[in-house]
Amino acid sequence: MAVMPLSVHAERVKDLASVMGVRDNQLVGYGLVVGLDGTGDQGSPVTLKSTLNMLNQLGITLPPNTSLEMKNLASVLVTASLPPFARPGQTIDITVSSVGNAKSLRGGTLVMTPLKGADGQIYAMAQGNMLVSEAGAAAGGGKGQSNYLIVGRIPDGATVERAVPTAVGQGDFVMLNLNTSDFTTASRLTDAINREFPGPSEIAMALDARAIRVRAPMGKERVAFMSRLENLEVEPAHAAAKVIINARTGSIVMNQQVTLETCSISHGNMTVVVKAEAENKDAKVDPNAPVDPNAPVNPTVGKGLKAEPGNLLLLPKAVSLNEVIRALNAIGATPKDLLAILQAMKASGALRAELEVI
Repeated sequence: MAVMPLSVHAERVKDLASVMGVRDNQLVGYGLVVGLDGTGDQGSPVTLKSTLNMLNQLGITLPPNTSLEMKNLASVLVTASLPPFARPGQTIDITVSSVGNAKSLRGGTLVMTPLKGADGQIYAMAQGNMLVSEAGAAAGGGKGQSNYLIVGRIPDGATVERAVPTAVGQGDFVMLNLNTSDFTTASRLTDAINREFPGPSEIAMALDARAIRVRAPMGKERVAFMSRLENLEVEPAHAAAKVIINARTGSIVMNQQVTLETCSISHGNMTVVVKAEAENKDAKVDPNAPVDPNAPVNPTVGKGLKAEPGNLLLLPKAVSLNEVIRALNAIGATPKDLLAILQAMKASGALRAELEVI
């Protein structure tokens, strides 16, 4: 049988690292949704106060004790992600979520809402008609709903009013940050950049397991330089062996670096049931009879001990992911049982991987 060599897997720099300063920025704002069909907030003082403030800004002054019907209005939070290099005049998508007791935002219109960043500055203005997905059915006086109606989305619902300055075009250097800290990958990436851009001195230097400093040209040549840099292919180092366990759902995920040493496992379930029963089940008890506190109580205590047979399995050494999965399936345990088994295997040294519980 011929043994085929393993193919070298190379990835682009843009898939392995990000450029410092090139990132999304989160925006948030508070606003009102109008035009609802009687499904808005019911008696919310926040919505009432917001409506009065909005009317005052529009030049409409109402008496202090004015009572307004709020069924067609709803208080909402508007969130958006401002992409890097966004310029004033461009549009971004927004998400509108109810913060009151509105039943549905379907058919509503978001009134002009400023969106602010973490620094308190306004970076976009949002307004528009919402799209609320609806899926359900009603029959015989009953109805069912399979999704939320208090969250909507407005494509291109916000206009950028302020650009976020970035440091990519400034200074003599750009910083690359690896998505996963690894000294081997950082070293290989540094060598690949220096080979791609030869010169009297090396332009790339790894500062640690994540950060790489690269000397870049100034002016209009920097864009072409960054294009070559991010499409450069590098062979990353193998990821560390890791097993991820979700204790809430019983999910288990492992990568291909996980291996097993030879070990033996005994798996079985045991259930103990303790219950008390009356001594004479057919005896009739008078509910109106006085209770004697000194009367002896002689219950019959039933104890049930149920033990399922547990087989002692010998798991051979497994050096590939397929062999590991085959060995774990041989145990015959459920995913939730495997949580405890994997922890015991890790403690005994048989599981050669990092165990992380989320």
